[in-house]
Amino acid sequence: MARAATGLPFDDIRRLIDGPPLPDIEAGDAVRAATAGLGHLGEVAEWLAAWQGKTAPAITQPLVAVFAANHKIVARGVTAEPMSATQDIVELVAAGGKPVSRAAMQSNVGLKVFDLALDLPTPDIAVADALDEAACAATMAFGMEAIAGGADLLCVTDIGVGNRTVAAALSMALFGGDVSDWLPDGQENSQFVQQREAVELAIARLGPPQHKQLRDPLEILRRVGGREFAAIAGAILAARYQKIPVLLDGMVAVTAAAVLHSLAPQTIAHCRVADCGADKGFSKLLTELKMKPLLTMSLGENHGLGGVMATDLCRTAAIAVQP
Repeated sequence: MARAATGLPFDDIRRLIDGPPLPDIEAGDAVRAATAGLGHLGEVAEWLAAWQGKTAPAITQPLVAVFAANHKIVARGVTAEPMSATQDIVELVAAGGKPVSRAAMQSNVGLKVFDLALDLPTPDIAVADALDEAACAATMAFGMEAIAGGADLLCVTDIGVGNRTVAAALSMALFGGDVSDWLPDGQENSQFVQQREAVELAIARLGPPQHKQLRDPLEILRRVGGREFAAIAGAILAARYQKIPVLLDGMVAVTAAAVLHSLAPQTIAHCRVADCGADKGFSKLLTELKMKPLLTMSLGENHGLGGVMATDLCRTAAIAVQP
């Protein structure tokens, strides 16, 4: 059903979500015939074929897009790292000093880091909205440009001190439950207590569940999300329209995908999760979305390393079904 135009910044996003391209079922079926004995690897090949629209899927231009942002919620003590560590990590990744950098070079995977105004952290979501509607829509549009240089497999991931707590708040706003369900573990250390309090305040600020803003995933994104969440959601949506399969690396990326899923589940059908470790909240999110990771390497915050490893797996799958 067509939506009525309101002239608001989210209008264009909603129109894109209303009509995403469908997978190429014939290409997927053709590849399935060649997957005997390949097990889960064959399923990956079939997924690649359906979303690339090719009976001979290929990965020649993979890209790991890393979106970096800062959050004032860090001042609440939700993490031991200072906000400045985000910039430090960005510089290390760019200089080749992180595992993801070396792995990407070894595997011939493109690696781009997008600085989302690190010098302008989003407000503390416990007391204020992260973004206004115009800024959130613009950041989603920026994320859509991540694949402007071309790609045939996209991995989206993040860098952002404190954004694991933001992901917990966003996930809880989308799916409900108890705060502790969405945090990494239940250890009552000082950081866990601060994380729990911050999420509770952010959720309370949204209003009662029946409030219309709490039922609108885009409103939830702008109010208790952040720039990297919005940009990743935009990149996922753009990849769908350009027939590019997507790997989601880390809870932040999966939470961004969950926003789109809450608007229309089929919007993230072209996505797979790269890796998942022992993070309780992350596991719950995957259960809510009915998604299984390609790998279970327990990498934690790896800034794209899991995506590079999953890309290698996808390459193997594509090569295995070549005629």
